[in-house]
Amino acid sequence: MENSASSNRENGVVKSKKPGPLLARSWSENYEDVEVPGTPKTPRSSTTPGHEKCTFHHDLELDHRPPTREAMLPEMSRSYKLLLGSLGENPERQGLLKTPERAAKAMLFFTKGYDQSLEEVLNDAIFDEDHDEMVVVKDIEMFSMCEHHLVPFYGKVSIGYLPCGKILGLSKLARIVEIYSRRLQVQERLTKQIAVAVTKAVQPAGVAVVVEGVHMCMVMRGVQKINSKTVTSTMLGVFRDDPKTREEFLNLVHSK
Repeated sequence: MENSASSNRENGVVKSKKPGPLLARSWSENYEDVEVPGTPKTPRSSTTPGHEKCTFHHDLELDHRPPTREAMLPEMSRSYKLLLGSLGENPERQGLLKTPERAAKAMLFFTKGYDQSLEEVLNDAIFDEDHDEMVVVKDIEMFSMCEHHLVPFYGKVSIGYLPCGKILGLSKLARIVEIYSRRLQVQERLTKQIAVAVTKAVQPAGVAVVVEGVHMCMVMRGVQKINSKTVTSTMLGVFRDDPKTREEFLNLVHSK
């Protein structure tokens, strides 16, 4: 296993011969139209109370937002100013005078994934290729925001898939991580969203995703365990059904 992995490793990308048989290609069709977990099932409409005058009603990621995210800055800044005052601070003092606007802009950056779609990020970087061996990109850096406490969690993502006639540009795997991590998240859902997105993109024989994260809501508050890490995984297709394929992926991910 080590010789096979080391001889096929370059720039963090591992290509390794699959040990088990591929499943039928029709497996991934079950995920082509799947709804991404964690998105509203009923978009806002003009009949929703409080939204009668809205001009934007059908975003599946945010229940409601103005036509551009920058248009939210004034209202968000006012909210941060109110928060500072509620903490007993003076929002008008020199050090905090521009903090509400800075914080609003930072939050928009932390959640910029709401403005990105899978189709836009892939940008035709899907190629027909007669390649059916495992492709793994490991240790993709990830930064996200815990939706329960609005504090960061961060870590690394490793993705593997077994192509069925189509491959994905390697950098696009990192961009898929960026789409879904730059939203209000829980790590369990993030892991599943990444796996489903890769499945939608190239309809592979299987997809495996492992996420290892450090959650500041555990480090800075609550139990305050600074060395704790959370590991989540999603195995689809052959990675779920074939123990040898799953074992090889995990060995490659954990190898140094």
